[in-house]
Amino acid sequence: MIDEASTRAAIEEGRTALGIELGSTRIKAVLVDEDHAPIATGGHDWENQFVDRIWTYSLESVRTGLQAAYASLAQDVRSRYGAELRTVGSLGVSAMMHGYLPFDASGDLLVPFRTWRNTVTGPASEQLTALFGYAIPQRWSIAHLYQAVLNGEDHVGRVAHLTTLAGYVHEQLTGRTVLGVGDASGMFPIDTATGTYNAAMLAQFDDLVRDRGYGWTLGEILPTVQSAGEAAGELTAEGAALLDPSGTLRAGVPCCPPEGDAGTGMVATNSVARRTGNVSAGTSIFAMVVLENELSRMHPELDLVTTPAGDLVAMVHCNNGASELNAWVGLFGEFATRVGAGVGTGALFESLFTASLEGEPDCGGLLAYNYLSGEHITGLEEGRPLFVRTPDSRFTLANFMRAHLFAALASLRIGMNVLLKDEGVELDSLFAHGGLFKTKGVAQRYLAAAVDAPVSVGDIAGEGGAWGIALLAAYARHRTEGQSLADYLGSRVFAGAGLDTVDPDPADVAGFDAYVQRFSAGLPIERAAVANS
Repeated sequence: MIDEASTRAAIEEGRTALGIELGSTRIKAVLVDEDHAPIATGGHDWENQFVDRIWTYSLESVRTGLQAAYASLAQDVRSRYGAELRTVGSLGVSAMMHGYLPFDASGDLLVPFRTWRNTVTGPASEQLTALFGYAIPQRWSIAHLYQAVLNGEDHVGRVAHLTTLAGYVHEQLTGRTVLGVGDASGMFPIDTATGTYNAAMLAQFDDLVRDRGYGWTLGEILPTVQSAGEAAGELTAEGAALLDPSGTLRAGVPCCPPEGDAGTGMVATNSVARRTGNVSAGTSIFAMVVLENELSRMHPELDLVTTPAGDLVAMVHCNNGASELNAWVGLFGEFATRVGAGVGTGALFESLFTASLEGEPDCGGLLAYNYLSGEHITGLEEGRPLFVRTPDSRFTLANFMRAHLFAALASLRIGMNVLLKDEGVELDSLFAHGGLFKTKGVAQRYLAAAVDAPVSVGDIAGEGGAWGIALLAAYARHRTEGQSLADYLGSRVFAGAGLDTVDPDPADVAGFDAYVQRFSAGLPIERAAVANS
């Protein structure tokens, strides 16, 4: 229960932390108190545009979106507590990782922002991966830069500074060209021993483009890397006016390093310590596992990034998550409405998900593919949602729903096999979040079977990534000398947090193993569907 009087005093005295995250469809602002609990929120919906075959956001939409989200937050503070938001104790910004924002020496953007969503850097990705012996995904900033080189784009020689969306916003607020190590790890590979860009790979890239005569080296145009807890400048008068044109917000607020949404997700789920991880399931599904050691070799199924503290993280990212499953639930809901038995969306999902628990461990021989788009984990450039069964399979509602729930996790399992089995990585805890896990004890149980490890769910993720960057802002201000991010989160933020943990059931594990074998063996069916439809 929030004490309004004490909260109002904390707001007026600046004993708060503010986190702002620019997601793909929403800009969100969260204000937290000294106990790290959200006390006010604000937001603004926005959408990318497809301009000249490039997914982009204009810098004007960034500016107006920030102002709208902040104004919404300030109004929430006013409505709840009767207070004006004149200052905060600390501030942090996060945003979608990767992408391409190149600026010239005058600070002008050279080409429209190319977001992570663009898949136009295939040749660059392949060549850089071969050069470095290190997986360089298409969405990484260095892939975008080198693709511009390969394309012969004339702006490349005029690049003076390259950054991410979070880095750009932070620079507008503070005047500092820095980047948190987690976000920086989506621009260029990080050497975890030094906490900054891999020096040998920087030299390799410079040698690669030396004959182009650009007049810059890569290290000169990338942002300075900082780790969680370090001071990353203060809100300037210009930055305060950008966030709050009304002039109410005062300058001088200390800021933490800007971070990417993957890093803030790790913070918000208390998954920054080694041997911990989290799975996020929605339209796409991905897992992030904090490693104890370097991997033995490069794996194209795995992206390597870092936590905001600089620890190495293996990421398994699958393009296809729960969308096809949701479509089937919607179809059943439409049928229910037609026969006069319409139910609410939440009850519909709960009923169908729970029915799957009555299914056979291997789904009775049924097979589903949730591929609305291509899936690099299984080598498919395009996707076709499919449901397949043999004449002797057991076609029941329970098995049907179980098969589609398993399908939502199958590609993730294939990628995780590389990490957990081929590399022998050990997991102490895995936190699951996202819409797939809202029905208690269903998808959580199946994920535990898929990775053969305990899986926890709970309400600890708060307000998501915006809360995560607010926690990083609080950490930068309040941590004690030598206190790690993992210790700060464990002792001051998540101590006593209620979690529901499910251990893998041996029968479920065996059933999921059988399903994944069927899923892998049936991939030629999926490829045939792509080729013939």
